[in-house]
Amino acid sequence: MAPRCTLTFNEGTLILSGDPDALTLLRDELTYDDRIRSWRAPAYRYEAIMRTLYGAGVTVTDNARNYPDLPLTLHSPHKPLKHQQYAMQQWLTAKRRGVVVMPTGSGKTFLAFLAIQSVQRPTLVIVPTIDLLQQWARQLEEAFQIPVGMLGGGSHDIQPVTVSTYDSAVLRMNEIGNRFGLVIFDECHHLPGEINRSAATLCLAPYRLGLTATPERNDDGEEVLQRIVGNIVCRIHIDELEGTVLSPYVTKRIFVPLEPDELAEYQAARKKYVDFVRANNIDFQAPDGWQRFMLLCARMNGGRAVLQAWLRQREIARCGRAKLNVLWQIIRNHPAERCIIFTADNDTAYRIGEALCFPVLTHKTKAAERKEFLAKFRSGEYNVLVTSRVLNEGVDVPEASIGIVVSGSAGTREHVQRLGRILRRSKEGKLAQLFELVSEGTSEMSVSERRRANRAYNRRRTSC
Repeated sequence: MAPRCTLTFNEGTLILSGDPDALTLLRDELTYDDRIRSWRAPAYRYEAIMRTLYGAGVTVTDNARNYPDLPLTLHSPHKPLKHQQYAMQQWLTAKRRGVVVMPTGSGKTFLAFLAIQSVQRPTLVIVPTIDLLQQWARQLEEAFQIPVGMLGGGSHDIQPVTVSTYDSAVLRMNEIGNRFGLVIFDECHHLPGEINRSAATLCLAPYRLGLTATPERNDDGEEVLQRIVGNIVCRIHIDELEGTVLSPYVTKRIFVPLEPDELAEYQAARKKYVDFVRANNIDFQAPDGWQRFMLLCARMNGGRAVLQAWLRQREIARCGRAKLNVLWQIIRNHPAERCIIFTADNDTAYRIGEALCFPVLTHKTKAAERKEFLAKFRSGEYNVLVTSRVLNEGVDVPEASIGIVVSGSAGTREHVQRLGRILRRSKEGKLAQLFELVSEGTSEMSVSERRRANRAYNRRRTSC
């Protein structure tokens, strides 16, 4: 007689019981729980466990899965483009598990629709923001002509096809983690965070699709993503789609000298900060580098002045007076085009907005005002938006053709995201232009080099 095994879903885990021969097959998957005298496994290992058991001829009673097949028909006038067909085939070949890396504006949402149609199972789409929650729900309803549930932003409606924010999924996954056969993680580079990852680990969905334009992380996140979603099964780069799916583009780096008084103040503040770092052997490459710097600033005599010097030299480099003049000149040179101005912080964004009378979007902007600003930008009533980081991802603004990076981090992800904001094709003959303003003779010089270390910039490293 074939060995038997029973699976039950419990609070984001699987409880397994059955013949010892069956459980022995899973010894690397299971942990014994003394409280209930049974074996447990993380819910996300459901697919691997089922494959092992069936492959060994074990008779399985599956009480864990709590979803039926779901007949779905995709109603869309669009046909998959070649890169979407290729990405879909790669995901199918990987047994419907894995991460697809595609540029912003290249149709990741439509690829998700193709995946949902192919699986024909209840589906949970997890997104990072309320804007994306509403955007995905609206597009899914149009695509499949069914009611779509929402979790997040005050909504608690669960349907066979549901969209959730990461925050809400984390809170509810221990309850609903067995109700979906396919889970799609939009902007999945957010997933490996210590809290967000439970949105994947507490869910048993055997089919998984991660979508992102920028999977790179500075921690072990890529390894975590591979474990809980799957390998990167397809990677398509910006320059491969330029001029066909995406707009042609150029990037221009402009070195802007500080005013003499700003330069003197910058150098004095920079020296105070650097001298302190060297005197205390602070290594910012070490995992605790910044923590140690802040701790010493708080404890040592003169530490507060050092911290203020660091903040001041950074403030000057990020937005000197000459940068405002160059910024204004770029906008004057492109009066008929819509422009997004990117900054590294809210203070710089508000300073630009106040100086040049432009609307500003930050995480502090109220939802109604944010919606109004974006609507007026799309309609053309506003030609310019200033933002710190909230438009780096997750907002559809195809009308923008000019991007100006006044300041930013050294990460390539952020820089590629900002380029992606202006690449979506909206009209024939559109040329996207990304301007990067760099304060000459400051730490921004090295920051700029690091964040441009991506093939999207290799053929267009123009400077002036």
